Amino acid sequence: MARHPELLIPASSLEVLKTAVIFGADAVYIGGEAFGLRAKAKNFTLDDMREGIAFAHEHGVKVYVTANILAHNYDLAGVREYFKELKEIKPDGLIIADPAIFEIAGEICPEIDRHISTQANNTNYGTFNFWYKQGATRVVTARELSLEEIKEIRANIPEDMEIETFVHGAMCISYSGRCLLSNYMVGRDANQGACTHPCRWKYSIVEETRPGEVMPVFENERGTYIFNSKDLCMIEHIPELIDAGVDSLKIEGRMKTALYVATVARTYRKAIDDYKKDPELYKKNMPWYLDQISNCTYRQFTTGFFFGKPNEESQIYDNNTYVKEYTYLGIIGEEKDGTYRIEQRNKFSVGETIEVMKPNGDNVEVVVKRILTEDGAEQESAPHPKQVLYVDLGIQVDQYDILRRAE
Repeated sequence: MARHPELLIPASSLEVLKTAVIFGADAVYIGGEAFGLRAKAKNFTLDDMREGIAFAHEHGVKVYVTANILAHNYDLAGVREYFKELKEIKPDGLIIADPAIFEIAGEICPEIDRHISTQANNTNYGTFNFWYKQGATRVVTARELSLEEIKEIRANIPEDMEIETFVHGAMCISYSGRCLLSNYMVGRDANQGACTHPCRWKYSIVEETRPGEVMPVFENERGTYIFNSKDLCMIEHIPELIDAGVDSLKIEGRMKTALYVATVARTYRKAIDDYKKDPELYKKNMPWYLDQISNCTYRQFTTGFFFGKPNEESQIYDNNTYVKEYTYLGIIGEEKDGTYRIEQRNKFSVGETIEVMKPNGDNVEVVVKRILTEDGAEQESAPHPKQVLYVDLGIQVDQYDILRRAE
């Protein structure tokens, strides 16, 4: 049967969750303050989680909570307490990598679906069937699988078992993200959520009889980045993903801004909907998707392992920098006397031309007419991050529209 894939979007905070929902997510995945693999992400308090889940459910969107650390003995008692709290706030699914955590979830909140994280190295249909028999409703494929392998998995697992696959965002150089570099170099365990991304650092080699004589592994004025993968982007291959039997198209990025999340969610939403409506429409709109998707920060693009093993073209040896085309300014809040509340994220000024980014795909150029403080005092510019301001943009805008500036 043709499967209609879910668009699954990451959220680092309540604000970003709401953005993801408004900009087209079918489901959002979030981390709590414990037991998820992004300890440095802002993450959700239980109250934020409760509010986020309520907001998502009002809009017909699901919420999955990550609990995908590889646990040590000292984690287990806390996991048990945490799942008792999650039972009360009713997320739609838990993303789990560790069998012990999986069993605790089944015991404490069996009514919540359990999904198996990519961290569990799910590379064959036997593994999928194993987890199905244990009670999992979904398994996230390892990053190392090709579309052919995913198709073979689909042919050999129960019809109602769901396959989730990463289709966009940062790639990890370790097997399914299970990396020891961070732990070895700075004592921060990637598998416990504290990764410092040493794969993005600059490396040189030293010959042991010539200590202190440092040689770059690949020539460049700043050194080499031998582990630095390009970012994954499968916007051009939605038909192949659907054909392979993928149920959930997952975007990476629980550390990303609302602008990034809005851009990616909106673009993939339109691409999926256009393809479902008419494959020819999807082909015709491809230049728009590619233009939009390049509007958010990224490290050049690759299709990862989907079409076979990647080669050296998938790595970026000469730098570790993101391409950045837009700056995030804020999200539109409630209206007051023709002005709109925002919490400033980057500086902008009266008279400047900026863009309003709308969930339906429109990008509207506007000139900033006025900037007011909460007390109503006029300001020429908005220089202070996180300051609450009211802006007059000369047009009517909607709550959750995003303000950005082209660089």
